[in-house]
Amino acid sequence: MEGLLPVSAATLVSFTLASLLIELTPGPNMTYLALVAAQEGRRKGYATVAGVALGLAVIGFAAAFGVAELVQASPLLYEGLRWAGVVFLLFLAWDGWRGGVDVVAEAGRSAAGEKYFARGLITNLLNPKAAVFYVAVLPTFLEAGRPPLAQTLSLTTAYVVVATLVHVLIVTLAGALEPVLNDARRERLARRVLSGLLALVAVWFGWSTAR
Repeated sequence: MEGLLPVSAATLVSFTLASLLIELTPGPNMTYLALVAAQEGRRKGYATVAGVALGLAVIGFAAAFGVAELVQASPLLYEGLRWAGVVFLLFLAWDGWRGGVDVVAEAGRSAAGEKYFARGLITNLLNPKAAVFYVAVLPTFLEAGRPPLAQTLSLTTAYVVVATLVHVLIVTLAGALEPVLNDARRERLARRVLSGLLALVAVWFGWSTAR
């Protein structure tokens, strides 16, 4: 029966553990999700998580059909995505730095979560490291004798599920700070600390993705 499945149970478990370790490493998604949840509330944080999940899925499915390999093989495309990602992260940090001062009031408004969904999506579509993961790391878990496309799609789904669960946890924990940040001064300080961290992550992102 197991031979009929896209991947073996052992491979799925080992890949899931590897994905969990990767997602627990601080990066752009983790920092930005904490910023949104603490400043804007869990609702908008979860909307951002949904955008991140879609972005990871799109890149993964594109990698399954060879698109990500083109990005990896083309210095121009890779550098374009890399610098666009750095600039976008810096924009998000600046936007968070100059944001509003009343978290609870902001979270209570009906401002659409679409903006946060779109930002989560864009941060991943502009992340060449996600493409590199699908091209360089995921294939090492593929097993001989099983359809490679089915395996790739299955492992991509597993990775998106793991990443989404981690991101939901981050938003849930960071969102717990929202009542504490009802004081304008505390909110401003926390927002600017997180925005500063996001700016540092953007710089680190630019350095770590350089070839």
